[in-house]
Amino acid sequence: MTALARAWDSDIAYSFRRSPVAVISGVVLLVIVVGAFFCTWLAPYNPYDLASLSLMDSFQPPAFLPEGTAAHLLGTDDQGRDMLSGIMYGARISLIVGLSSVLFAIAVGIAIGLVAGYAGGAVDAALMRVADIQLSFPAILIAVLVDGVVSVALPQQIREGVQIYVLIFAIGISFWPQFARTVRGSTLVERGKEYVMAARVIGLSPGRIMVTHILPNVLGPVLVIGTLSLGLAIVAEATLSYLGVGLPPTQPSVGTLIRVGNDFLYSGEWWITVFPGITLVLMVLSINLLGDWLRDALNPRLR
Repeated sequence: MTALARAWDSDIAYSFRRSPVAVISGVVLLVIVVGAFFCTWLAPYNPYDLASLSLMDSFQPPAFLPEGTAAHLLGTDDQGRDMLSGIMYGARISLIVGLSSVLFAIAVGIAIGLVAGYAGGAVDAALMRVADIQLSFPAILIAVLVDGVVSVALPQQIREGVQIYVLIFAIGISFWPQFARTVRGSTLVERGKEYVMAARVIGLSPGRIMVTHILPNVLGPVLVIGTLSLGLAIVAEATLSYLGVGLPPTQPSVGTLIRVGNDFLYSGEWWITVFPGITLVLMVLSINLLGDWLRDALNPRLR
């Protein structure tokens, strides 16, 4: 039996097939991901190609309205950019920033949680107090603070080139306490079990015990939290971009498109902000629903 067949017959796959909400959410998310990461080939236009833009095409309504045309299915914005193409390119940036920031938060949280849970004592108390202090502040406030400090510290030319990395760091550094506390709690349980004591007896180093023995047994909850945090990270990126402290206009994400469209919402060009907003809602909702399903699927008490 091949690995694909074994995966299809696994409990997780069976649970996924039996859940209509998970299937629909997975299909919606798959369409968004494929459209985002293959936008170079699938998008009708390239919104970054300034030579192809024309102000004469600006504010064209969607194709289903009387004044709309089939050339722009979702209409155009104030610069004449095709909204469907802009959403596809913007969704790619939002997904990249959200996924990268969550992976960064997972890496930091796992490292701190393993050390705190395995070492215990003063090390555990010090690391967890830092996590508690950070949890007392809203994540978006920490992200804004980090982004502002880095923006002031770096020159203008350098800041524009590394803005996306600054945004990933700002969002990721505000999410790590959740992973650290989860991993720390699981590590406290695992470090007293027989296989860990046996590893100590044969002389394995603490680092090797944490990485090769404890880490594989604490990844289940981290996977669930990571899935749910991905939606929060995408919302955080959209919020920062909407506030104007996220990505520059030359790298428009979904949040940037919503901010630009908000200026024309009450003048009749509602599609410039409504369609990016719907995309953001569908993206985050499908991720959250898949996270809820995964949490239930990995819970042995519900099997």
